[in-house]
Amino acid sequence: MADRRNLDRPRIYELHVEGVIDAAWARYWLEGFVVTPLPNDESLLTGPVADQSALLGLLARLRDFGLPLVSVRQTGHRAISKEDTSNGKNNAHA
Repeated sequence: MADRRNLDRPRIYELHVEGVIDAAWARYWLEGFVVTPLPNDESLLTGPVADQSALLGLLARLRDFGLPLVSVRQTGHRAISKEDTSNGKNNAHA
């Protein structure tokens, strides 16, 4: 059973896709993600995903843009920074 204490925290994911992703395109469509070019015209996207619904939306967006998925891996939770808490931001919506 999942640990419910951490369900409200965004998780960091790595999404490995086939295709080269333009940096300007990524800033617009993949806000908050770092795009790392890989060999063989592939890309690694790393960034926070608020919840499972957001992950499914992100996967659908990649599919709609014709970027075949190679793998998805959860790497951890996003830490809450002092700036986020001092500005009253809730990271669950990041």
